[in-house]
Order: sequence, then C-alpha cells, then structure tokens
Amino acid sequence: MLQRINPEHLLFLDIETVPQYPSFDQLDETTKQLWELKSKYQRKDDFTPEEFYDRAGIWAEFGRIICISAGYFTLKNDVRHFRVTSFHGEEKHILKEFGSLLQSHFNRPYHLLCAHNGKEFDFPYIARRMIIHQMKLPDKLNLFGKKPWEVPHLDTLELWKFGDYKTFTSLKLMTHVLGIPSPKDDIDGSQVRDVFYDEKDIDRIIKYCEKDTVAVAQIFLRLRNEPILKEDEILSV
Repeated sequence: MLQRINPEHLLFLDIETVPQYPSFDQLDETTKQLWELKSKYQRKDDFTPEEFYDRAGIWAEFGRIICISAGYFTLKNDVRHFRVTSFHGEEKHILKEFGSLLQSHFNRPYHLLCAHNGKEFDFPYIARRMIIHQMKLPDKLNLFGKKPWEVPHLDTLELWKFGDYKTFTSLKLMTHVLGIPSPKDDIDGSQVRDVFYDEKDIDRIIKYCEKDTVAVAQIFLRLRNEPILKEDEILSV
C-alpha cells in the first residue's frame, strides 16, 4: 500500500499548541468551571484545575495553535529534496495561511495529509480551531459524510500499530528504534507552553516543530524501507 503512494502527493505536518491564556486566573468563571469538568478524569485527585491548566493546550476547546509546520517532497532531475515551511503569529492567521496552502497546492483527490498521531490530535485540532474561528474547512479536513477509506489522512502512529490498538508509540521512540536522528534534541511538547509564554521564544518552537515534521517524513521513508533524508536534502523555506 505505502509503495503505491507517490511521496510528492503527501503533505507532512506537525502543530504546536498552548493554553489559550498564560494562567488559569485569566479565565472567566464559566470557562473555569468547564475546564474543571473537562479535565476531571485526567487530573483525578492529583491536581487542582488550576495546577493542571498548564496542560490545557492539548484540548482544542481550551488551547490554541501557535505554529503549524508543513513539509513536502520534490523531485527534479532525479534530485530529491524535502521542503519545510512554518506558519506562526496570530492563530487565525496561521489557520488561514495553512488553509490556503491546502486549497491551492494540496487539493487534488490523490493528495494526503500525514502526521504522527495526526488522526487523534493534529487533524481534528486544526479543524476544531477553524470552526471556532468561523472559518470554512478545507476539503482535506472536512470529513463530514466521508467513508473511512475516503479520509485523506495518513498517520505514522497508526501505520506502526499494524492493527494493534493497545499501544501508543511516541515520535521520539519511533525515530530511536528506526535509526532516525532524534528531533527532540532541544525541547519537548511539555516545555512548549513555558518557552512560548515565559521565554517568549517562538523561533525555538518553530525549529522544534519543523524538526518533528521532518521526523514524520523520515518515518514514512523507513516504513517503505527507503533511505532517509540527508541533511543537505532538507530545505527550510
């Protein structure tokens, strides 16, 4: 199946998210109550809603996107490159620019989106935030009425499961076991909130997001038993 897919028809992506506000105190009372209910199962008795708010970025209802990195393969005169670009700034701007990319360059029936755990996180998160901002969903994110085999999404985590639904394998673990240079050589997802709100270092987050996007593409190549990208084949645009 994977061998039949033209790598140039894939758009690889990764998103970085943070809580909508720097601190729990900035939420209105209704949102505080809703957050308490939403996070109750995950918190159990170990954390108060306020203590747990640092993790609010993983829920689209309480978080927001601060970066989307997207990458794609190009092949010209038998020379392969992987180009990666990032969208950042105000969330609505990020979503608008990313939506425009999908509609203008990845809108054909054979185009697919690919991410690690994308079906559970990246793809629905982007779609939900677009709906919240009253934006029209690009065709590649609008799954209403689609049959499972019509969904234009590829998930490297799902591919690695081989039908096993009992386990989660992180991007870092997959790159390690597959012999791919680790993208987690600076920060990890748990630190993005602090780097964004406290250190105000969006460039560091963009670099991290782009490395994850490259890692997803590398995993795709390894799952096809193909050579991974060399450093000089990766271009940031």
